[in-house]
Amino acid sequence: MDNSLWLLFYKTKKKAGISMKKTITLLLAVILCFSLAGCGTSGSENEKEQTTSEVQTTEQETTEAISTSQENTEVSSETDKTDSSETLDEAESNTTLVVYFSNTGNTKAIAEHIANGLSADIYEIIAKEPYTDADLDYNDNNSRSTLEMNDPSARPDISGTVENMEQYDTVYIGYPIWWGEAPRILSTFVESYDFTGKTVIPFCTSASSGVGSSADNLAEIAGTGDWIDGQRFSGSESQDEVMEWVNGL
Repeated sequence: MDNSLWLLFYKTKKKAGISMKKTITLLLAVILCFSLAGCGTSGSENEKEQTTSEVQTTEQETTEAISTSQENTEVSSETDKTDSSETLDEAESNTTLVVYFSNTGNTKAIAEHIANGLSADIYEIIAKEPYTDADLDYNDNNSRSTLEMNDPSARPDISGTVENMEQYDTVYIGYPIWWGEAPRILSTFVESYDFTGKTVIPFCTSASSGVGSSADNLAEIAGTGDWIDGQRFSGSESQDEVMEWVNGL
């Protein structure tokens, strides 16, 4: 009987031992699952933090890029303004003006030679009431030009004015010779401006007549300005010939 009990105890213990191993194994498996779950959660949180950091970094870089673009745009705008201002200053810095009155185009050609050679501004005196061929008929004692030249007080109206006359230091004034004088419309012009402090250089065109007293008479009518001796041209001179005179002044 003692042997039977021992055998029963051994068998019971053996069975109990097997059950304990299963229990321990199951417990270890559960612990391992929780550990893995914890690691997974930690990894997910790390990835989330990393993603959030990358998004914030991208947003910061985008903001900096926009700010830099705006700054570049502002600099470009200021540069454009500076360039425009410099261009305007260069235009306003021109101190030489060429003024002319011409009906046949001869005086206009000489005036353009001077303006081109000096890179000067140019202004055409245009009669408010344009002259017709009949007005310029020198053989008609009743033509407009004849009547004007016979009247020293005649002052034909001019269409338009010279803007910023004060900026010019040197003024060339060109005209054709009518009856040995400058057309009366030139008297209108010189009386309309103050030439104080300016050098005034007259020039004229004609078939044969010289400057004569035309320049002196204009200087007297103007009453201001430093008028120097003028020059007569035929109207067919080249720019080189005209500029030879200009450069020799």
